[in-house]
Amino acid sequence: MNTSARELLRIGVDAGGTFTDFIAVRGRRRLAFKVSSTPRAPARAILAGLARVMKELGEELGGGRAGPAPEIVHGTTVATNALLERRGARTALVTTAGFEDVIEIGRQARPDLYNLRGTRPAPLVPRALRFGLGERVGADGLVIEGLDPRELEELVTRLRRARVESVAVSLLFSFANPGHERAAEAALAALGVPLSVSHRILPEYREYERTSSVVVNAYLAPRVGRYLDELGRRLARGGGGLRIMQSSGGSVSARVAAREPVRTILSGPAGGVVAATRVAARAGLTDVMTFDMGGTSTDVALCRGPARTTSEAQIAGLPVAVPMLDIHTVGAGGGSIAAVDAGGALRVGPKSAGADPGPACYGRGTRATVTDANLVLGRFGGGGLLGSSLPLDEGRAAAALDALAAAISRNGARRVTRTEAALGVIRIANMNMERALRLVSVERGHDPRRFTLVSFGGAGGLHAAELAAALRIPHVLIPADPGNFSALGVLLADVIKDYARTVMLPVEPGAGLPRALAAHFAGLERQAARELRAEGFASGRTRFVRALAMRYRGQSFELEVAWGRGALAAFHRAHQERYGHADPGSAVEVVSARLRGIGVTDKPALRRARALTRAAARPQSHAAVWLGSRPARVPVYDRESLRPGMRLKPPALVREYGSTTLVPPGWVAQVDRDDNLILSAR
Repeated sequence: MNTSARELLRIGVDAGGTFTDFIAVRGRRRLAFKVSSTPRAPARAILAGLARVMKELGEELGGGRAGPAPEIVHGTTVATNALLERRGARTALVTTAGFEDVIEIGRQARPDLYNLRGTRPAPLVPRALRFGLGERVGADGLVIEGLDPRELEELVTRLRRARVESVAVSLLFSFANPGHERAAEAALAALGVPLSVSHRILPEYREYERTSSVVVNAYLAPRVGRYLDELGRRLARGGGGLRIMQSSGGSVSARVAAREPVRTILSGPAGGVVAATRVAARAGLTDVMTFDMGGTSTDVALCRGPARTTSEAQIAGLPVAVPMLDIHTVGAGGGSIAAVDAGGALRVGPKSAGADPGPACYGRGTRATVTDANLVLGRFGGGGLLGSSLPLDEGRAAAALDALAAAISRNGARRVTRTEAALGVIRIANMNMERALRLVSVERGHDPRRFTLVSFGGAGGLHAAELAAALRIPHVLIPADPGNFSALGVLLADVIKDYARTVMLPVEPGAGLPRALAAHFAGLERQAARELRAEGFASGRTRFVRALAMRYRGQSFELEVAWGRGALAAFHRAHQERYGHADPGSAVEVVSARLRGIGVTDKPALRRARALTRAAARPQSHAAVWLGSRPARVPVYDRESLRPGMRLKPPALVREYGSTTLVPPGWVAQVDRDDNLILSAR
């Protein structure tokens, strides 16, 4: 090795539906690779990848003579999959009597306005496992009806008989006075099951969203807890050096993540957005749209500077009000299955071939996927994937597309060819992803022409330029190691803990912010400092970011703005941008004081800038690629051979270990100083 044996080894892990990605950094040495995911036992793929890291970098897990124990940061899909597949715990809900059905009643908004037969997702807790307590706290925090200890004793007996595996506790107005919830928590501890209590998970108003978030947390806690406990034991570290990525763009210890798994639902995608904003800022870009196309899904986000968070997300039709990055996900990935529906129309996704069996060309699947369509069209440039360690079965992919073409032909006026079917699959997949990009940009009042598309994920490079052209986005940035980019992002993330306190303070026109806010923030900062110390951060490595949730008096929803003297003006501007109008003469209400506590981590260095070259890029081979109605002879470049300053004329293919990039006609590509590949529309 070229570096000292004592240098800390940092390992980023992003577990996806098809592949689990790794990036290991030690000094200036970097190792990036993928292993096939093992959905039924996710820890197996992670341990296999970690063993490879230890073998190639000369370490032993758990530290020892080779140096300090490695630091592992993990983006996980365990919580996501358990929620989507409804494979969580047998959960009970304890709430204020009369509010047992809040999670089923929900809001009056309908997801499909004109669908007379529309149905909502079934609640995670059935009616028989919802229990009401005869207590009541007012909106001002004053106790209206006390809590009877005998009722708590009876409740413990009933829950034990029901054999519940987890309990969610969400009492009315507990954010104003958590006394009754604390008493319930103390009594229910006798059950010996995970307890999720609303004043700890989400101490904010809106009983439906708060209760739903706490129920989701309770539903996931046993499964995620077992997974993280097993992984910690297998690492022989008890979880001490293992951090888990949160949906908010920061990581926490495995111990905290096991207690609050609701904060990890978008764990993996959040890592990609963090890395994208860091790389974009280094390239001098502030307005970007991130495009992460993996094996099972595509995740997109719009970022103007730092990534935007939201507390109004819905996952699997369920509101989750904890802070998370504003990421929109669609079921379109390399493994998305193409099929003809009952009406004879070609559909692509959302069902995916996943890691097992995977696309037909991986050797086990039989159904056509987006990856198979790209292979049939020659867009992998010959050879296999992952540095040729994953051979591609072209005959099997061709057979899958032939079967799809035959199914399309049965419903049409003429026979559809294999190539036409493959081109149709790509067009429909692109349309699905284009809609997602329009949703986070055009539908929110942003002009895509002012943004740069940052594309990553194993499949992203083959589709990015065509999507950018459809939205008239002028530039596409494809970073180094795009196939493992989310794994890099989890390493770049700080430890983040979010806090909130509902305050409901009025702000009259022309008046300043209420002085009472300072005391609220001081209390939140003391709590954040205490919990960050428990995570191992001294005061010199912590910082706090204050924000306010504000609205015009009488409105139902609020907007978040940064704390400071300009907060009121910032709120009016945010309202104008979001809704198209503002009224600076109206009274404003501060709904919540929000604080982000940040533990600043040691981060691996990004690639060092290199000098530009005037040398011409030389292709390693040529391939027949279908870009329209006929194949074209396209040069194929090895990305490792490209140097800063080199330009590629269209059409071209750029192959690398974890991804392939298509430079279609009408685009040119150039390598910048940081080894990013920049595609620009002519």
